[in-house]
Amino acid sequence: RLQRRGLPTFIAEAPAMKAVRDTIERVAASDASVLITGEHGTGKEVVASLLHRLSARATKPLVTMNAGGLSEGVAESELFGHVKGAFTDARTDRIGCFELADEGTLFLDEIANMPIRLQPKLLRVLQTGEVQKVGSSRVIFVNVRVISATNADLSAEIAAGRFREDLLYRLNTVVIHLPALRERRDDILPLAGHYLARFSERYRRALEGFDRSARQALDSHLWPGNVRELGHAIERAVLMAKNREITAADLGLQTPAGAQPASEEMSLDQAEKIFIQKVLARHGGDVRKAADQLGMSRSALYRRLQHFGL
Repeated sequence: RLQRRGLPTFIAEAPAMKAVRDTIERVAASDASVLITGEHGTGKEVVASLLHRLSARATKPLVTMNAGGLSEGVAESELFGHVKGAFTDARTDRIGCFELADEGTLFLDEIANMPIRLQPKLLRVLQTGEVQKVGSSRVIFVNVRVISATNADLSAEIAAGRFREDLLYRLNTVVIHLPALRERRDDILPLAGHYLARFSERYRRALEGFDRSARQALDSHLWPGNVRELGHAIERAVLMAKNREITAADLGLQTPAGAQPASEEMSLDQAEKIFIQKVLARHGGDVRKAADQLGMSRSALYRRLQHFGL
């Protein structure tokens, strides 16, 4: 069902993705709020699009907003809109994301970074459906399904006072966790083939596939940037390829900081431990910088460090 015509391509055959597929199929048709979690680059926006396209709202708008990429004032205007004269640069009325998504779906990416003072206003809209534009005394009603996503540990954010617990309860009626690409290795070559077809068509290259060295490189790489990194690697390879098949040299994958590549003789846990050790060493033990490079929250990295006894 998730592969039918007209839907975003969703390659998820690895055993680790079974729960993801099952949950999408069960909740897509509902209006339940969904929180999608996972590291950077795992495909959270693709899942949000699938949930929308499989719902009764599919013919209505899917509006996406990066909840953490804007200052508090700008974010409020983006979410709820504003009226002319509401602030210095408000030269015209503006429709906010909630109003744009009326009868459809609003996808709030990086929800953990939503400014704390704006969170009560978001909570009120989720509870009542009432939107009040900045600078206006008039209330409008909207019917919006909200899907949100984060790579952060929201429990840790709540404990640190940066996220409201009552808001989380409104957002996480259903939670879908996307495994890292290194945890779903059966999907690496099928995903690579998908990107090869896409970028070969885009750049008009007649490429036939991957040679043995490329397949080995793809399978052994740890993919700290997940599916997004894989897509970038294949795009580069399509541009750099000199022959009809992609080679390992075309992919240009680097083993981070001298870490040993994963192999048949090394378990996934062993490979991940070595990789984390090398990244930490590169940043002089700075967990924040290491977590940024690894594409995970600091709390998630601390859990991995505890798991590995580091």
